[in-house]
Amino acid sequence: MRNNEEILLLLENYLAQIELPKEPQYLYDPIIYSMSGGGKRIRPTLLMLSCEAFGGNAQDALPAAAAVEMFHNFTLLHDDIMDNASVRRGKPSVAAEWGNNVAILSGDAMMIYSYRLLSQVPAYLLPRVMEIFTTIALQVCEGQQYDMDFEDMDCVPMEDYMKMIGLKTAVLIACSAKLGAIIGGASEEECNLLYKYGYDLGLAFQIADDWLDTYGDPAVFGKAIGGDIVNNKKSWLMTRAFEKAGEHRDELVAAMAMPVDTDDQKERKIVAVKAIYDALGVGEEAKGEIIRLHGQALAYAAALNLQPEAYAALENYAKKLIGRTK
Repeated sequence: MRNNEEILLLLENYLAQIELPKEPQYLYDPIIYSMSGGGKRIRPTLLMLSCEAFGGNAQDALPAAAAVEMFHNFTLLHDDIMDNASVRRGKPSVAAEWGNNVAILSGDAMMIYSYRLLSQVPAYLLPRVMEIFTTIALQVCEGQQYDMDFEDMDCVPMEDYMKMIGLKTAVLIACSAKLGAIIGGASEEECNLLYKYGYDLGLAFQIADDWLDTYGDPAVFGKAIGGDIVNNKKSWLMTRAFEKAGEHRDELVAAMAMPVDTDDQKERKIVAVKAIYDALGVGEEAKGEIIRLHGQALAYAAALNLQPEAYAALENYAKKLIGRTK
């Protein structure tokens, strides 16, 4: 079984060989820019690891892995428009570099191209793989809409927040694990257990992302700190802060209503909200929730009764995925 580094090299070589048209330049250049932007490739890596965990060959999973990565990058182009994000992975976002209209159209092309890549999986698997991928793709859009809906609300119940990140983030990671298992020849029960492993890891990953948006290092995080606060995103931290606010509730509502028209105003709002988070201890609670979900995911992996090498690969993947919050 290949290790993470070998799988990543195999994937990068495959992605580099994808030939996109050169014209129209403003349609395809942003796609090349996005796909070569140094992403962590966490979804396609999991797909290929999952394939080999059940005795398959990661080489056979490359088209599906590339499709998942292309689809994920499509969502980032559109997310950055909706979030007014000027930085992605440490460099200008596509929207900042080319404008919103180009980012919308290039993102659409990426979504379509992901289906072209997916169509290259073995024909006997294609109906099942296509059905799963299409269902998940729609769920990701549903999650993004809930995320935007929440921006106009003072607070949301934690149950609603967890549903939102389950759709927006976790299902695509879970889908990657399940698709890899299918291509690797796993049984339906094994595929479902691996889906649950990926889903809980996806929840942990999103909560870690929320934590990093407030407490991370911009050089490591790859984008500006405090974007969730500036945009009134209902992150795990914000959701938990309202649950615990008590006497701080009016203060938290007032901080959220602070203007963000200038860089100085944005910074003041970030500082004010972060101070409330610190007073309530929600940063440490978020880290505790990440650890809990990580352990739950590994319990699903353990229930698969895989060969030691295969389980170790899933364990190592899980550790790396949430390691950014340590």
